[in-house]
This record gives sequence, C-alpha cells and structure tokens, in this order.
Amino acid sequence: MSELFLDCYKIMDPAPEIIAARSRRAWMDGFTDRHAYRCLPLTMANSTGWEMLCPFDVTLEWDGGPTADALKVTGNVPDDMVKGFALSHFTLGIITFYTGHLFRTPPGWGVWCSGPPNQPKHSISPLSALVETDWLPYPFTMNWQMTAPGRVSFKKGEAFCFITMMPHHELEAVQPRIKDMEKDLKLKRDYEDWRTSRTEFLARLEKREGKAVAEKWQRLYMRGQMASGEAGPESHITKRRLKMPKPEGE
Repeated sequence: MSELFLDCYKIMDPAPEIIAARSRRAWMDGFTDRHAYRCLPLTMANSTGWEMLCPFDVTLEWDGGPTADALKVTGNVPDDMVKGFALSHFTLGIITFYTGHLFRTPPGWGVWCSGPPNQPKHSISPLSALVETDWLPYPFTMNWQMTAPGRVSFKKGEAFCFITMMPHHELEAVQPRIKDMEKDLKLKRDYEDWRTSRTEFLARLEKREGKAVAEKWQRLYMRGQMASGEAGPESHITKRRLKMPKPEGE
C-alpha cells in the first residue's frame, strides 16, 4: 500500500491553523449527563477529519439582498486582514473564506471540504465541495451561505472549515445492492436479536425497572458487541485519533 499523506502548503502568512478535528460539541455538552455522546456515530463523524480555525473574530451582516455588497464582513482586526481572509464574492449571501493552504493528496484521493459535522449555526449553512487535490496546483476556498437576513459571527479559534480525505475515484466502482435478508440467515438472526433486546430494554426502562434505569442506555454499539453477547469485529473503535499537522522534517 502506498503512503497516505495530506500535504498542506502554506500560501498565506499567517495561515489559518489546522488541527485534528475535535469530537466535542457545545450543544452535546448541554444535554443532561451529556448523553448525546452516547451516539457513537455522531462523535466519530465529528472527529473524522481536520479543522481549520478562524485566526480572528469575523462578523457577517446580510440584508437579504442578492448583490455582493448586501453582505458586510467585519472583524476585530484591521480591514485589510479581514479582506485577506473572508469576503463577499459570490453574491446571494455567500461568504468566502480563504484556507491559506494548497493541499496535495495521494493519486486518486481528494479532499472533502465542508463545515464541521453536527455543528449547526443559526442563519447560515456550509457549502460542501470535493476537490481533486491529487493534481490541483491552486487552492480552494470554503464557502457558507446565509439562510436569512441578520448577523452571524465566527469567533477566533472556531472551525470555519472541516476537511477529510476520500478515495473519490473508487466510489464510482461501488455497486449498491438491494438484498433479501431472508437469504442471509446470520445477519437476520443478529438483527432480530438486536430488535428483541432493544424492545425489551425500552419496555423495562419505561416501567422504571431498576437495572434498566441504572444502565440508562444500551451500550452494545459502543462496546462493539452483538445482542447475543458475541463480540463484534476487532476493527471496532470508539475514538478517532487523527494526527496533528507538523512542520516538514519533524
């Protein structure tokens, strides 16, 4: 297998910081007992990539108009610094952020660029892009679109862009198949074991049965375990540990 890498060439000084994506979300912290983190697929998605961080505060004000000047961009730094990082370029309430880097990936791999997963912002939505970074000799930008007139802020250190890698050419070789579970007896048995276990646990929880209340939630997926008690695959993971970018030569 060829070496996997994500080369990040700085083309701005200073360039936005790139870090391994964080799994924490303020709205998930806000739940009682932080129980939103029990949803392993959410936390894994949150951290399956790298974040690019705002170098300073940026505030957007959109009056709902279609022209570029309908969106005002200000910051807590001099205007020339703001314009070098974020500006209204595409009209229709779209804000363009410069990533400050040119990215290179192995042959066949591209970079998926979007907002941080499961981190909604009021009145604005990230626009996603898939970039052929295995050959492209110029950078891409990160764009968000205002969904309603008003004011939105991005704070210093907040992720304005989330990137992850994708073997995008291989996707075209994938053949989705609609199958009959009756022909896969083991999968059917595992599914029915889970469905029965889930139904029984919820019924016990509703009746305030002591053990179910103490458990609070089923941990089968978190543990990588079948409902029958059989262990799941060794490939199961509960934390994503991506590498932090480092300077060349270290």
